[in-house]
Amino acid sequence: MSKHPEPVTAEGTEARHDTRDRILDAGAELILGRGFSAVGLAEILGRAQVPKGSFYYYFGSKEDFGVAMLERYFQDYDAGVVSLFNDTRLTARERLLRYFTAWIDLHERSACEVTCLAVKLSGEVSDLSEPMRKVLSTGMTRMVDRIAGVIEAGVADGSLAPVSDARYLAEGLYAMWMGGALLAKAHRTVAAFRSCVAQTEILLAKPTH
Repeated sequence: MSKHPEPVTAEGTEARHDTRDRILDAGAELILGRGFSAVGLAEILGRAQVPKGSFYYYFGSKEDFGVAMLERYFQDYDAGVVSLFNDTRLTARERLLRYFTAWIDLHERSACEVTCLAVKLSGEVSDLSEPMRKVLSTGMTRMVDRIAGVIEAGVADGSLAPVSDARYLAEGLYAMWMGGALLAKAHRTVAAFRSCVAQTEILLAKPTH
């Protein structure tokens, strides 16, 4: 005679979430340093102090783990961006400039070590894992959409000159700063961002009147 499943308590659910988060935290930290392929499950679980057999309770494979890690990264990142972009104490142009200059601050604090999973993994996993590539694509597309929305708000509030295509401009800005992040990593200096700042100031032009 089969037994009824044990009831799931709030404490048990919280403990499982905590363990899953510890695995994701440990993996993200290691992968930011060395990349996805170079980090093994045993190393991740050792850092998280979780038994090896527990991994497959939360993730079906390393690829599934990678998908979950990127999904969580973009959720957290998006929440921070939304908070900044909704700060109506600033004009829309000021919000955009603060967002982009924050990239420089972050790289200065980290001595130009990569702190962004999107920058770290977009070149590596896009050819290795279609599910992870899709998460990267979705997250980056959402970011471009956020920027486009603030550009449109800037035109509306008068802090930006009219633009013909807000999304096209947003995509160009995001691509430029992603490229700047890669150069900063390669050269180990934020000097690569200087041209990004200059071009951003030009592209996010103030009205002439």
